[in-house]
Amino acid sequence: MTATIRDVARRAGVSVATVSRLVNGTGRVREKTAERIRDAISVLGFRPNVVGRSLKTAHTMALGVVIPSMSNPIFADTVAGINEAARSLGYTLMFTSTDYDAAEEERAVSALLGYRVDGLILTVADPEHSTILDALDRDRVPYVLVHNQPSPRRRPTVAVDNVAAGRAVADALLALGHARVGMISGRFSASDRAEARHRGFVQRLAQLGAPPPAVREVSFLEQDMESVLAPLYTAGGEAPTALFCSNDLLAIAVIGALSRLRFQVPHDVSVIGFDGIAVGTHLHPTLATIVQPAREMGRAAAVKLTSRLAGREEPAVTILPHVLRLGESAGQAARRATDADNNLHGAQRRTPS
Repeated sequence: MTATIRDVARRAGVSVATVSRLVNGTGRVREKTAERIRDAISVLGFRPNVVGRSLKTAHTMALGVVIPSMSNPIFADTVAGINEAARSLGYTLMFTSTDYDAAEEERAVSALLGYRVDGLILTVADPEHSTILDALDRDRVPYVLVHNQPSPRRRPTVAVDNVAAGRAVADALLALGHARVGMISGRFSASDRAEARHRGFVQRLAQLGAPPPAVREVSFLEQDMESVLAPLYTAGGEAPTALFCSNDLLAIAVIGALSRLRFQVPHDVSVIGFDGIAVGTHLHPTLATIVQPAREMGRAAAVKLTSRLAGREEPAVTILPHVLRLGESAGQAARRATDADNNLHGAQRRTPS
C-alpha cells in the first residue's frame, strides 16, 4: 500500500501541515522535527505527489522541457525552437533529459513542477501507456508532446508522420533496386518514434511484395555497431544491401562500422538515417536521411502550450511535413550478385572466430 502524507505525519508525530511545509518548501520547520519527518519518509517510502501541486497559485512565466537526450542534435534543435518562441512570448525555459529511460520521466517532470513551471513540453517513451501523462491529465497540468506519435487519446502533440516516413524509406530503397534490406533501430520500448518508423517500413515492404527486413534493436546510448553488424554480414545467406537506421546518429555509427568491416557505402551497402541533423551533410559520403523540421516543431509546441495557458483552443495534433533527402550514402543496388557475395566472404575471412 502506498504511504500517504498522513502516514508520514502520524509516524513523525507532527501535523500534516508540518509535513507539507517541509516537503513543499513553503515554510520553516525546526531541524529536529525535519529529521523525524525525513526518517518517516525514508521508512515508509513516501513519494510526494509533486504532480498534484496546483500550478494555478502563481504564474512563473517558465516552461519545463523534458527530452530523451542532450547529445542528439535533433533534440537540441527542438529546444532551440522552443526557446525562440517562448522567449518572444515572455517565457523562460527549464529543461532536463531522461537518457531514454521511461522510469526517469516521472522524476524529471516532478523536478520541473517543483520549480512551479507553468506548463510542460515533453518527449516520452510511450505516450499511450504513460503513467506520468495520466497524472498530468488527471491534475489538469498543461503540456504538449513533441516528436511523439499522435495517440488515440488525442493528447496535445506536434510531430511528423513517422509511419509515412518509414514507408517513404521503403519506397526509396526498392526504387534503387535493393531486394534485401535491414533496419538498425533504437529500442522500440524506449521510443514510440522508432517503433512507428519500423512499422511503416515493414508495412510498405510487405505491401510491395518485398521480403521482410532483418531488424536489430540496439541501445540509444551504447552503439557498438560492429558487434551488431558483423553477425548480420558474416552468418552466411543473403546479407542486406541497404540499411534503414531509426536516427542519424545510429546511421553515422553504422557507416563507420561498415567501413571497419571493409564494406564501402554506398557501393556495397546503402544507408539511410532519420532526423536530418546538420552534420550529416558534412560527411563523406553525405548522409541520406528523412529530414524532420525539428526547430519548427519546437516553435509550434511552444505556441501550442502558451495558447493553452492563455485559455485559447488549439488543434490537439499538429503534423509537420518531412522530406526524404537522398544523400550519397544511398545508391543503386549492386548489379551483380557476386559483388555482395564476394564482400560477404571477405568479411567472413576478416572477422575473428
